[in-house]
Amino acid sequence: MKKTHVAFVFGGRTSEHEVSLLSAKNIIDATDKDLFDVTLIGVDKHGTWRVYNFDHYLDFPDSPTKISLAPTGHVLGFSPGAGDAQIIDLQTGHPLPKPDVFFPIIHGTYGEDGSLQGFFNILGIPFVGSDVLSSAICMDKDIAKRLLRDAGLNVAPYAVFDKIENANFIEMSKLLGLPLFVKPANQGSSVGVSKATDKLSFDTAIRQAFSFDDKVLIETAVLGREIECAVLGNDAPRASVCGEIISAGGFYSYDAKYIDADSAKIIIPADVDEKLSDSIRMVALEAFQILGCKGLARIDLFLEENGRITINEVNTLPGFTNISMYPKLWEETKISYSDLITALIRHALQ
Repeated sequence: MKKTHVAFVFGGRTSEHEVSLLSAKNIIDATDKDLFDVTLIGVDKHGTWRVYNFDHYLDFPDSPTKISLAPTGHVLGFSPGAGDAQIIDLQTGHPLPKPDVFFPIIHGTYGEDGSLQGFFNILGIPFVGSDVLSSAICMDKDIAKRLLRDAGLNVAPYAVFDKIENANFIEMSKLLGLPLFVKPANQGSSVGVSKATDKLSFDTAIRQAFSFDDKVLIETAVLGREIECAVLGNDAPRASVCGEIISAGGFYSYDAKYIDADSAKIIIPADVDEKLSDSIRMVALEAFQILGCKGLARIDLFLEENGRITINEVNTLPGFTNISMYPKLWEETKISYSDLITALIRHALQ
């Protein structure tokens, strides 16, 4: 039986570059080599694409802070064409075998926001995950919240700003209460997110958020349990068991997600009764379909004391590190890491 040829793309011009490399290593290690031929494509922080072999594609592969692309790869060029696109090794001048499917593992900007998905469309090659529109929508927290809210789902009250001087602490605290969460609109993995409790922390948070994006959200702090649910599939998606995050620092930060596993407690499955778990999973599936997602997404929610379920974010390319929730949730739902990778590739080819 002919193997499916998968090209994994990782790294990227993104603040989540190192997370992408950690995710890539786990995914590549777990891929069933009896089913798939694999090409490794690393994108450095300047946006240069290189092809690598398995012998040496990462330096410091076990360090969340030091991990980096090896300097050994061959630079790639691309020749789009209707049905005959080519990926060319510029060092040898020879084209690579054309992949049957791309597996993007670039989190955040230029990877999760529709940019990479558009490039794959130009090349005419299928890819794992959501299309251009839904990727862009879910990356923009403002637009995603509007669509979810208009569809009748609960989101945290918020305000959005495109100029730093317009964000006023007194006005926001009166409108949204305290504490406040300040977020770049177009970042993932809690990058640039801060909790503000007074004017000093608010001003610091605003400056930090605007250093990552030219649109910033200020949100009401929702008092509730942090629940996450993984979704897998296309037209008939399914939801995993629910997991709960108990954050030591007041919210599930970037470091807690990818660097310091001890700074947050993960409970899988979450300690909620079956009826409430079913309700959360139903909301996750609704959000997935409302936003037009395909393949995979992790839905982050709040479960408030009165039972209200509020959507926080929808992540179309969630982390796959060894402490990431998405694969852990599916493992608890009786889908192994390797089988999950196979399922994602099959969904892309559909």
